Amino acid sequence: MALELRHLRYLIAVAEHGSFTRAAEELRISQPTLSQQVKQLEHTVGAQLLDRTGRAVRLTDAGITYVHYARGALRDLAAAERAVTDLADLSRGHVRLALTPTFTAYLVGPLTAELHTAHPGITLDVREMPQDRIEAGLLADEHDLGLAFQGPHLPGIAAAPLFTETLGLVTAADAGPGHPAGGEALPVRDLARRRLALLSGDFATRGHVDAYLATHGVRPHVAVEANSVQALTEIVRRTPLATVLPDAVTDDHPHLRRVPLDPALPPRTATLLRRDSAYESAAARAFTGLLRELVRARGYRPA
Repeated sequence: MALELRHLRYLIAVAEHGSFTRAAEELRISQPTLSQQVKQLEHTVGAQLLDRTGRAVRLTDAGITYVHYARGALRDLAAAERAVTDLADLSRGHVRLALTPTFTAYLVGPLTAELHTAHPGITLDVREMPQDRIEAGLLADEHDLGLAFQGPHLPGIAAAPLFTETLGLVTAADAGPGHPAGGEALPVRDLARRRLALLSGDFATRGHVDAYLATHGVRPHVAVEANSVQALTEIVRRTPLATVLPDAVTDDHPHLRRVPLDPALPPRTATLLRRDSAYESAAARAFTGLLRELVRARGYRPA
């Protein structure tokens, strides 16, 4: 029997689901057909790839090795197909971007506008997720580019610094008494007496803020936690609560103002991520160029 790509996809689906039934449902084929196709693959390879004796179907040692190379083959084939269809004139193209959520609040909108104006034929797929999932997705060829922060990266990830992100206290623009005015810095110890709305713990920004407060011995009164930057900005503009967010979030938000803290929060380096040695399409190159131009135009501090 000649090996076909569907056999690889079928085996990987069964391995991921641990079940012929669930894999067949995802693949939209009958379970007997799926079982037959996998047996044909095992016959062609000359080894048992699946252990069917338990309640869940598991890969054998041979199966683990085979699936590792099968995933790589499918990933390389997908990259080859994108390379063939890539048009250098940018009349069409597609960019898959993964980013940590705070970038959505101030960078994705202007960047998408620039991309649409310069290259309307390029489509953009934007996904929010934690940094570890971004890097894993890049290695699995699920994304073309990632926007996250400098730090330890997984092997195989290439990181290029973009700009320095600063953070501060954010209040409503018409905040009443008790809020500093005219750019006056607020001592960090004063945060212990203020009710705050902060991002939830699954955000890297929250970990950054918590570490800063702990360093200065401040135990914050967190009145609201939210897993959305947009939710936080709406809460802050309509209540006496304050939050801590990147300063850039307030750049285009007339209802918010930023208040510097003393001492300031440690800055972070925003970083462009990609898989090392991965094929870079013309669309991805154009997107990267527009991103760097936008960072300069908006006056973000160089990394």
